[in-house]
Amino acid sequence: MSYRMARIFLVAALVTLIPAISGILPGSNSSTTIAKQPSTQQAAAQQPDSLSAAEFSRLSRELSEDGGYFRSDNFTSNETPYLHIVDKLKALGASGGAYVGVGPEQNFTYIAKIRPKFAVLIDIRRQAIIQHLMYKAIFHHSPTRAQFLSLLLSRPIPKEKIQAVDGTAPELVAFFEQGTADERTYTTNLALIRKTIQEDFQYPLSVTDVTSLEFVYRTFKTEGLDIAFRIDNFGDPGRGGYFPGLKDLMVQTDLNGKMGNFLASKDDYEYVKNLHKKNMIIMVVGDFGGKKALAAVGDYLSKSGYTVSAFYTSNVEQYLFESGSFDAFANNVRRLPINDKSLFIRSASGRYPHPARLPGHRSATLMQKIGVFLKDFDEGRYKSHYDLVTTNYIAPSE
Repeated sequence: MSYRMARIFLVAALVTLIPAISGILPGSNSSTTIAKQPSTQQAAAQQPDSLSAAEFSRLSRELSEDGGYFRSDNFTSNETPYLHIVDKLKALGASGGAYVGVGPEQNFTYIAKIRPKFAVLIDIRRQAIIQHLMYKAIFHHSPTRAQFLSLLLSRPIPKEKIQAVDGTAPELVAFFEQGTADERTYTTNLALIRKTIQEDFQYPLSVTDVTSLEFVYRTFKTEGLDIAFRIDNFGDPGRGGYFPGLKDLMVQTDLNGKMGNFLASKDDYEYVKNLHKKNMIIMVVGDFGGKKALAAVGDYLSKSGYTVSAFYTSNVEQYLFESGSFDAFANNVRRLPINDKSLFIRSASGRYPHPARLPGHRSATLMQKIGVFLKDFDEGRYKSHYDLVTTNYIAPSE
């Protein structure tokens, strides 16, 4: 072979390899390949503005895997510092794209702040997904925040006060603390919610799903604004005043003393309601370290031209370490389409005080760039959950 021909073959080989190399993070091995990002024009062409009810239902069911056990009923969040990161999210450019999150209503606040075009709520507990279907039905029938709380808590609003009761978060709390749950209202509302899920959303409910829906909705009716996270499914509340209730979460503030719950702002509420109306919030039953759901979500987002802006994991990774499935989770994360702004939002709580935890809170809400996470993982920097939450994290006050 001539010298000239050898050079031609070498150049051709390099041209072939460059696209593959570009999908690998610098300084890491081939296992760090991340989902290729579509161009802006390709993404715009692929992303639908809305989904039909049939497509919503199909996606939710087909992306899901078998549910698993978790030791608590997460009727509400138990993370009081969840708003501390709001300003930092904006500063880091977390906006638009796709949002992925776990757990209950805290996701609505993050969706309202980040304003994604699409969102996926994924949880190992099927009951959590049934609860989110309940929320979707309540948004569907509630033009205002007051009507949302009325339907959620089975506390009717007198007709003459419907327009007047739509003030600040503390005013909403004060009004519904005085209200009394009504059994007849509960029964009527439950039938409406069930019908909306099955007919309007075209989402089939099994006998077990219906029992779960009734359990969750009755608990909101019984406990009202005091409803909170509690340990042991279908067990005693066991709160002991230790976990914040819904009313506490509604009036939490950011680091500047500003309330930011999705129910504290008409604009925020309407953004979440509208995203639900367009069927662009999908509920998925899935284990972060499982073999199907999270990877399937990543594949769907890539195919649809979305980039993940934020992934709220709460403290789930703590349990992934305990179950030995953290490595599987990291490899599932590789399937998510990300860029250099894509962020994890996570909670550091419980067994040890985190350096970023502020007085008066049991946990700290932290962020980390997903690309940094993958690089650190490949370098073997995460031997424990403590390593994870104390390595290359971004604190709200930084």
